[in-house]
Amino acid sequence: MKGKILDFNTQSSSGVISADDGNRYNFNTSEWKSEKSPKVNQIVDFAISAENATAIYLDRSVSFVEAKSKIAAALLAFFLGAFGIHKFYLGCNSAGVIMLVLFLVGFVLLGLPSLIIGLIAFIESIIYIVKSDEDFQRVYVDNKKCWF
Repeated sequence: MKGKILDFNTQSSSGVISADDGNRYNFNTSEWKSEKSPKVNQIVDFAISAENATAIYLDRSVSFVEAKSKIAAALLAFFLGAFGIHKFYLGCNSAGVIMLVLFLVGFVLLGLPSLIIGLIAFIESIIYIVKSDEDFQRVYVDNKKCWF
């Protein structure tokens, strides 16, 4: 069965998996069969024994994306957004390069492109703050939406 790790505590070496069948199953690292340690939001394949997950393997067919902080992204967009730093933080490197180049070249063109890039970064910082954590993670981190 497939599922996603909801919680993992390194001190107790235990965690919880939310399975595709809608149930939650507890597990111990003694049942973990992959070389890398378990992390929250990883997709796993496992067997069920009573109420516990056993023989847990990391599902390599699905790429794992670590959660990003919407507060950090918003602060980067607000203070350094004209340089595209928040885009690099979110993994949108081409968008970050575009913002950086337009900002720097914009000074040659009477500053108008630089002003527009700064305004875009300011608007994005507000958008990041007003989104819920789940929406931010889904839209900007998991789906890699790079603009607005």
